[in-house]
Amino acid sequence: MVSWFVRPDALTALEGEGVKGALGRYAAVCRDERAARFLVVKSVPIKVSLDGRDKDLWAEHDARLGELRAAVAELDAAGKEPRDLPGTPGPSMMDLKLELANRMLRSCRFCERRCGADRTKGKRGFCNLDRGTYLSTEFIHMGEEGCFVPSHTFFFIGCTFYCVFCQNWTVSRQVEKGAPVTGRELAALAKRRRLLEKSRNINLVGGEPTPNLHTILDMLAHLDTNVPVLWNSNMYMSSEAMRLLDGCVDVYLADFKYGNDACGWRLSKVRGYWEVTRRNHLLAKDQAEVLIRHLVMPNHLECCTRPILQWIAEHFGNTVRLNIMAQYRPEFEALDSPDIGRRVSAGEVQRAFEIARELGLTNLDL
Repeated sequence: MVSWFVRPDALTALEGEGVKGALGRYAAVCRDERAARFLVVKSVPIKVSLDGRDKDLWAEHDARLGELRAAVAELDAAGKEPRDLPGTPGPSMMDLKLELANRMLRSCRFCERRCGADRTKGKRGFCNLDRGTYLSTEFIHMGEEGCFVPSHTFFFIGCTFYCVFCQNWTVSRQVEKGAPVTGRELAALAKRRRLLEKSRNINLVGGEPTPNLHTILDMLAHLDTNVPVLWNSNMYMSSEAMRLLDGCVDVYLADFKYGNDACGWRLSKVRGYWEVTRRNHLLAKDQAEVLIRHLVMPNHLECCTRPILQWIAEHFGNTVRLNIMAQYRPEFEALDSPDIGRRVSAGEVQRAFEIARELGLTNLDL
């Protein structure tokens, strides 16, 4: 019932789903039977100069997305493995994505706060990050969902939210300063963990990965090892960031916290949560496989848990996996908010599962 409950056979259990299952393609990439999506991105050539105008680069990017998705579908249908991917003599779609991300740093809009800070000149927005990426730690994580462990997890400094109950507040609020890291260095770490320590994936988290999109794309540009990419996120990315992620992510490990805007503002200092997060979950469904996480919080069953599960039932059904998480505990500033100033009860967690089953949601990560 809780996310740290590890089942060693969880990846094997996905084999019966095939490539079209809820996480079937992810499992095939783990076994090197399919190519990670970012490798396919690197095989798609572009037809414009990277020195072109922003609008021309975006037009080329969006024009190539259809070609990219067709390439993934064709490779999967043919049962081709990573070594079957064609080379690209010139700039690829990955080079284009990286160029666009670096340009966005001049007026940052990676998240829907759209602060417009020129991070190339040291300006900082809500995330309090300049153009650098700072790593708290990276390690083989055994506390994720069973099908994801052993998971190579990158904890990036900084976040686009201010969650008063944050369990990683020293990372998100930058009590820890972290170590500066480049995309090339991240790629070397990912390759080593995959080849020598048999990690199943690259798990990008924080804090929040979104402010580090440019460095993450640079990592993928340098990485030549087949490994699935997990985007472990609060899902408050901008529409432009979602376009850049399209094709680069194998699984969206998507957090769905609040069922309304009022709770989002009061507990995470974020506006428009309900609209932005629903939009991005739907985009994620079109782009990759999805596992949705919902943390059950005390006194929030009716305002948050129920509307979230109703929306998932209406728009996803059992095409995605759902992890209803029970490990809430009051951390950071939670004691200042009486409604969430205690642990979640067993009865509240049980009721959350009952609501899910009443709505027909049975693809639960138990």
